[in-house]
Amino acid sequence: QVQLVESGGGLVQAGGSLRLSCAVAGGTFGSYAMAWFRQAPGKERDFVATINWTTGKTNYVDSVKGRFTISRDNAKNTLYLQMNSLKPEDTAVYYCAAPNLVGQYTYWGQGTQVTVSS
Repeated sequence: QVQLVESGGGLVQAGGSLRLSCAVAGGTFGSYAMAWFRQAPGKERDFVATINWTTGKTNYVDSVKGRFTISRDNAKNTLYLQMNSLKPEDTAVYYCAAPNLVGQYTYWGQGTQVTVSS
């Protein structure tokens, strides 16, 4: 019943920035961690970042540490991914994800394309 809708993707030059948004409807997650994943063409879908909805504790894949920031606005039920210093290797479809009641990521948005050019 949870629905996730991403927005904010686009084309940006290397070194530029984008902010992705994920509108969350239909559920709350308490201490569970919302997440961003990404999938490049021909590659597997990989973890990017997580945030505990209640505490705000965050985790990042090493390749984006210091460049990306995950955050959430509880009042707006919206998840964000601020992406700075973008690199061509960041090019991918980005998805937000939410866990079910046993902590598995079973709810996914439709994805938003991020393309970083040189």
